[in-house]
Amino acid sequence: MLMKRRPDIPSSEITDERIYVDRRKFLATGSLLGVAAATGALPGCLKASPSEGEADDKLTPYKDVTTYNNYYEFGTGKEDPAENAGSFRTSPWSVTVEGLVKRPAVYNLEDILRPVTQQERIYRLRCVEGWSMVIPWMGFPLSAFISRVEPTSQAKFVEFTTLHDPRRMPGQRRPVLDWPYTEGLRLDEAMHPLTILATGLYGRALPNQNGAPLRLVVPWKYGFKSIKGIVKIRFTDRQPATAWNKAAPSEYGFYSNVNPEVDHPRWSQSKERRIGEFLRRRTLMFNGYGDQVARMYAGMDLRRNY
Repeated sequence: MLMKRRPDIPSSEITDERIYVDRRKFLATGSLLGVAAATGALPGCLKASPSEGEADDKLTPYKDVTTYNNYYEFGTGKEDPAENAGSFRTSPWSVTVEGLVKRPAVYNLEDILRPVTQQERIYRLRCVEGWSMVIPWMGFPLSAFISRVEPTSQAKFVEFTTLHDPRRMPGQRRPVLDWPYTEGLRLDEAMHPLTILATGLYGRALPNQNGAPLRLVVPWKYGFKSIKGIVKIRFTDRQPATAWNKAAPSEYGFYSNVNPEVDHPRWSQSKERRIGEFLRRRTLMFNGYGDQVARMYAGMDLRRNY
């Protein structure tokens, strides 16, 4: 989200950063999964008890969230995105919607955000990539935008594409991945209330190194599934190719669900290290969100569909 757009959002809908830092006050404001704004609960928004292990989760400090990142478009080191993305301009910005959809078009960022400012919520979600963080994301359900563009009955998957601009994204000058970065979800995954388009964190506009101005957050999947700098959304009847699956298909599957019972070929995934903690902790199935999402994978072999 662009800073110049912040006045469009009533101050009553923004949880003060001091509340984020004070865990007890934060928990008192509402559900651990999503804190409804003062205007009331969003129809269809997730209303659930805390996910497994969430009661003792502490928020990762803002400094760590914004300086320890994976964003290969700006470098492969964890500190590279914060160092290299500072001058990256995110205005103007648009997202192309195409494929099996009734309302294909090029949508300006303002057109995407304006109808959902009243739906914007705070989501206190965990993200895992071997190391993990607990981040208070600001955003809205991806389903809100998908419903606007009206996928056809043939649409089964959603493909996302990151901006490809090696001049502004120095990491793309190296063939680390098959640029541009692509990611995908099954349509039911994309429509789940926990799948969000994030526009900010800690009550602030989304920093460049965290995927500004618009990124995907899917908390029950590994963090590399959360594509940043989205410029295209395509609806299709076929499973789309994804960046990491193309790069290493034996290591990174399409689904990318957090499954501690399936080891990565080069390391165990049974434990994770929370940023700021010395000891490693047990990795939870579906990152602890199984009560909310496991039903989508009923009958699937989650060892083959990794």
